[in-house]
Amino acid sequence: MKPNRELQLEPETPAVVPTPPEKPAELEPEPPATAPLPPQKPEQEKAPPDPRSAELPADKMPEEETACRERLKALGVEFEERKAEHDAQIGCSVPYPIVLKTLGKSIGISSGAELNCRMAEAAARFAAGTIQPAAKAEFGVDLKSIAQASAFVCRPRHGAGKLSEHAFGNALDIASFTLSDGRKVEVGPAPPEKDEKFLNQVRKAACGPFKTVLGPGSDPEHALHFHFDLEPRRHGGTFCQ
Repeated sequence: MKPNRELQLEPETPAVVPTPPEKPAELEPEPPATAPLPPQKPEQEKAPPDPRSAELPADKMPEEETACRERLKALGVEFEERKAEHDAQIGCSVPYPIVLKTLGKSIGISSGAELNCRMAEAAARFAAGTIQPAAKAEFGVDLKSIAQASAFVCRPRHGAGKLSEHAFGNALDIASFTLSDGRKVEVGPAPPEKDEKFLNQVRKAACGPFKTVLGPGSDPEHALHFHFDLEPRRHGGTFCQ
């Protein structure tokens, strides 16, 4: 038979229909195996140990300590002896401490003022020779007493590794002054005008007899008291703020 040319055959359907190619997935960047650490601040160098930390009392009180006590008695200062203060772990040391009961014949001080004798003498001379005349000139009355905020305290400085001068009984903090008429002059950031004039005189005059003088405006820790100490400084200078 002749093929029927008029018969048109439909194309055969393939056995498997090809699927359209998929778009390649967008790959997220892989996180690094180890996240980079933030830059570290260099470690603060530790201050060398203070040589005074090793001081211990001798069998016999040194002549300089005996002479200091005789000078205090001549100034009319009343005091009592206290056994040696020493903390090997922290480094605090006051081999021959005393506790002041007065700063002179007519000037009292609140209880607990434990100092080394040299600092006690400096405080007594400053009270009689500077604070007393300033009170008389400004208020017309005498200085009756001083309220101490801190004397010997075994601790480092605020925010520092170095020991405070309080740790050696070498610093005195003063919070207020009481006059003979009962008036109290408090150390603070905004005192009355008359009190401010007196406080400024005392603060300015302290820079010299004491090697460090701090008070309101120096930093937050000294906003409510004066800090006086005898810390030795290079070339015999002072640090007053």
